[in-house]
Parts: sequence; C-alpha cells; structure tokens
Amino acid sequence: MSQRQLQVPLLDGEVWWGGDITDGGAMPYGPKPFARDLIAGIGGNQAVPLLVSSKGRFVWSEYPIRFQFKDNILTAECEEGELTLEEHGRDLRGAFRAASGAYFPPADSLPDARFFTVPQYNLWIEMQYEPTQARTLKYAEDVLANGLPPGIIMIDDNWMEDYGVWKFRSDRFPDPKAMTDELHRLGFQVMLWTCPFVSPDNAANFRWLENRDYLLRDENGEIAIRRWWNGYSAVLDMTNAGAAEWYHAQLKQLIEEYGIDGFKFDAGDPEYYRASDRSALPQHPNGHCEAWADVGLRYAFNEYRACWKKAGQPLVQRLRDRQHSWDDNGLASLIPNGLAQGLAGYAYICPDMIGGGQIGDVENNPDFRVDQELFVRYAQCSALFPMMQFSTAPWRVLDGEHLDYCIAAAKLHAELGDTFLELARHAANTGEPIMRHMAYVFPEDGLEDVKDQFMLGDRLLVAPVVKPGERQRIIRFPRGQWLGDDGATIVGPCLAEVDAPLSRLPRYELVSPLLD
Repeated sequence: MSQRQLQVPLLDGEVWWGGDITDGGAMPYGPKPFARDLIAGIGGNQAVPLLVSSKGRFVWSEYPIRFQFKDNILTAECEEGELTLEEHGRDLRGAFRAASGAYFPPADSLPDARFFTVPQYNLWIEMQYEPTQARTLKYAEDVLANGLPPGIIMIDDNWMEDYGVWKFRSDRFPDPKAMTDELHRLGFQVMLWTCPFVSPDNAANFRWLENRDYLLRDENGEIAIRRWWNGYSAVLDMTNAGAAEWYHAQLKQLIEEYGIDGFKFDAGDPEYYRASDRSALPQHPNGHCEAWADVGLRYAFNEYRACWKKAGQPLVQRLRDRQHSWDDNGLASLIPNGLAQGLAGYAYICPDMIGGGQIGDVENNPDFRVDQELFVRYAQCSALFPMMQFSTAPWRVLDGEHLDYCIAAAKLHAELGDTFLELARHAANTGEPIMRHMAYVFPEDGLEDVKDQFMLGDRLLVAPVVKPGERQRIIRFPRGQWLGDDGATIVGPCLAEVDAPLSRLPRYELVSPLLD
C-alpha cells in the first residue's frame, strides 16, 4: 500500500519503533499517545523515515514524514513522495530485515575494524576549545600510564586556523607530523574534528568559495549566514560536487601531509538549513544533512552525530551529547536510544562520551563535581555497546578504586573485540543491529517494553546498572539456560534479582537452546 497519508489500525499488542533516535525513551510507540514531525526537524541525532512493528509490519518513505499514535491508530503522512506500508512475517526481526533489504540495504563494508576493538578518546571535555600538541601527547601518555588500552584519539574543535580553513594552528601544533607519528608509535589512531561551516571573517577563503558558488545561498540569493553553537558562519553546499571535492581535498592533504587517520564530522543538522535555500540540488533541510553524511563514506575512520537516512552505510553514529546525570538526559538514555539506533538501521553505534559530553556541565563551572559512581556505571554501560568513548580523563577525576572499575570496563570492551568485529561483519552483510532489542531476538517472550537491558548479537544478554546506589538489579531472562559472568546459571523465562556491586557489569551467555 503506497499513498501520501496512511491510517493504520494497530493489531492486538502491536508496538512500533523508529523515526527520531532521541525519542528512544518513548519507544515502543502504541500504548500511549505520541507524535513526531520529521518534516519540521530532527532532534540533533540520527533520524529515519521508517517505523517498524513488533507484528512484522513497517512504514517507509524516501522523504521526511510526520506520524502520530493515538486511539490505537497510527497516522503517518509525507509532503513529498509516498508512504509504503508492508507486512513481512510476524515479528520485529522479520519486519526490520525486510525493510532493510528493500530500502536501506547494507553496504557490505565497515568503518575501520579498530572502532570495534579499542576505546576512543575524545579530547573535548579535557581541552574544550584549547587543544594543543603538547596536551594531546600528554593525554595519550596518561592513557597508557594509567593502564588503559591505546585506541582512537580524537582532537576536537579549534585545532584548525578557522572554520573552513582546515590547517593546523601553528601556535598550538608546531609540528603536527611529529605529533601524529608519536601517537601512532604509542598505538593510537588520530582523528580530527571538522564541520561544514565557513567563517565569513576569513576573507580570502570565504571569497574563493563564494566566487565558485560553493556556499549555500538564502532565498534572496545572498550567502546564507547561520547561527550555530560557535557563532555565525556560512555553510558549504554539499549538494554541489565541486564544493564536496574542494572539501575532500582539504582532508586529503591532512592525511597525506600529517598522517591523520580520519575525521569527526560534526554539525550538518537540518536546523542549519532552510527549505527555501538555494543549492546546487534543491533539498529539504534533511536532505542537506544526508548530503553531509555522504562525505564520510570516503573515510574508514569517521564519526557522525546528526544524520538523516544513510542506514546500512559504514558510518559511525554517536549518540548526541549527554549530561553527567543519571536521568533521561544522561545515563538512562543510553540503552533506549542505542536500541532505537539499531532498529533504525544504524549498526555501528557509539554512546556519548563516558561521564557525559555536555560542555555546559564543565565550562566556566568551577563547582562541577564528578559523581564517581555515575562515571563507573556510564563506563560499564558503554563497554558492551559496539564502541565506547572516553573524554573526561578518568585518572584526573576518580580515586583509585573507581578508576580501576573504569579500566576494567575498557579492557572488557577490548577483550570482546573479536565478538564485536564478528557482529559488525554480520551487520555489513545482513543489516542486522549489533546491539539488539530483547524483543528482536525473543519475539515470543513479551519483552517489548524492556529498556534497561539488551542483547549483543543473539547470545549475550547485557544488563548494566543505570540507577544510583543499586547493588542488585532485576533482569528479565528469556527462555533458555543462561551462564553469568559471575558463574551463576539461570533458567528462563523468569525475573531474577542478581547481585551487581559497583565492580560488576552483569552479563549472561545463552548456553543451551531455548526451552519449550
């Protein structure tokens, strides 16, 4: 069934996922009224024009949609193109596999394998807008000195001369090649922050790009100057092939001259574009976000926060910046939003920075204090995501006991690297998530509402502690025999309260076939 508007009566017990990743906490949809307008905008993270059902159905459009669940009816509409409602099988997995195969098939390629086998270290919280060569090297040395494994180090904003001038600031990075060589020697890969903005104050660069029509223009034909979190900038028109090639040339020079491994592609959010903007290829704002995502496909080391569509592609998708808190603005959001990413077709996912990535928590805030228990639980929750990312230096803010727990989480992630990589290759072949909803793997067990535990593949159940002060937690076990990391055996289906001291990340392997 294809049309501009759909009204879909819900089946008995049917619930849905999809749309905007930031709504993960509200998923699954159906039991309560809910509405989202993806035509008006997305929530600073990934979004897709897809809704997928626990009863084997899905809704898809190639264009932005709005949808509503009310009175046991799903209403969806689009202003361009058509909506498609299809039914495949009887469960969530069948619906997702059918949607993926038809509309966002996996690319059969991966981001670099090291994303799945080592931690990431982003310098954002430690250095904010003042990264330097000396401080970068010191951070890497401290990683190793404190017993953490080497990994992917990301130099964040303000390493460059200006927005749109992608050259190292010589006052902060006097010898970038020597720095990169040393980081490689220490076992790190190196990524640089970048964005599609161009400072209008850099006259020569701005003029050069303007004269070639590489910058977005507003409805009046003037260069569009947009307000973003760092001020006012022009925006590269990534629908213009010449603009995209110019940008790739800047990145290529950084790779060839300094040995940079890849890039964090920040911004690109639809909110920085207008439907009335003049571009080489007319686009809805979401389409400009999609064009920005296309840029990263050339780089095995890439990272995105904002993305429209591009499910199934070898792009690393990080959850948006979260606060250093236990609530739905912090730790409690990681699992539901991570599950939403997987059911939107984004397999190669990373939670936000351990301890939280909101600069407002620490910038000009001398009274900010790290909650050490929260920091540890955040690290444990991240450890069995497909990727994990540190920023705040745990050795600086934690005592010895809490630091040891974070080091153990990082080492656990590295120890399971082969498992992550095997699941990532499976995702590249099939499109299936690495991190899976309980209902995706066990559709007959009534687990659709579970938001604080997940499956890693089909055999490893992960149940992090996400509430303050908890030293036990209740886990919902599906049918089967489960062997815990603590040596305990549990036979499901059942609810079981397990010990979860601060030193433990509860996890259980399915060791026998499902029981009737």
